Amino acid sequence: MRFALNHICAPKLPLGEFMAMCCRLGISEIEIRNDIPDVVGTMDPAQVKHLATEHGVTILSINALYPFNVWSGDLPDRAIALADYAQACGAQALVMCPLNDATLVSQADLIAALKAMKPILDARGLIGLVEPLGFPVSSLRAKAVALDAIAQSGGQETYRLLHDTFHHHLASETGYAVAQTGMVHISGVTDPDVAVDDMLDAHRVLVDEADRLENIAQLRDLLAQGYSGPISLEPFSDQVHALDDPETALATTLHYLRSALARETA
Repeated sequence: MRFALNHICAPKLPLGEFMAMCCRLGISEIEIRNDIPDVVGTMDPAQVKHLATEHGVTILSINALYPFNVWSGDLPDRAIALADYAQACGAQALVMCPLNDATLVSQADLIAALKAMKPILDARGLIGLVEPLGFPVSSLRAKAVALDAIAQSGGQETYRLLHDTFHHHLASETGYAVAQTGMVHISGVTDPDVAVDDMLDAHRVLVDEADRLENIAQLRDLLAQGYSGPISLEPFSDQVHALDDPETALATTLHYLRSALARETA
């Protein structure tokens, strides 16, 4: 298993300290962000690349281009700027998230956006990680819809799916597309009172025995079907972000995941 850490795991840590923590945890692959913490908006990409080299870590992706499926306004310019930054800092991919405000986006518009984004990514040697969001208000919830659009855009070599265990559960998806999946995001929900349709990013914590999203079952199925890519922890809850000792919490989570998966496959 290739566990990775998204900077959202410990957003209070400056990037260099976050990388150092990852190394102590035995993690050599990370994701950086352009929201919280906003590395892209605050650091020169050459500095980010230098830190990654210094700590011996690989930058898997930048999170995220939003809303990638509405190719209008300033999105094309933002897409180019983010792709330029990714290339300059040594990132391998851009995460691409769809509009998430209850506005419908047609399949034709989705295909058009993928076609427009493809040459931007290809020219910089980047992969586009298309992430269906499972929220009821999302304009792209299903993997099958994303895969159909990728095929119609001619982007099979440019795009991969991002399987997020939270969004997979919210969308009530049961199928996997392992051959087309480039990354997995994991987080847990332990609040016993929140209904599935009411789950938000704020509910997403580190995975433990109280998890309601069936993370272990999802990971078991993905691995059994041949998935060998990175599995990146991505908790959004303020409860996690406020931890004084995120390193210990992450070490506990990584141990739980490895142990639980070992039991499942024994």
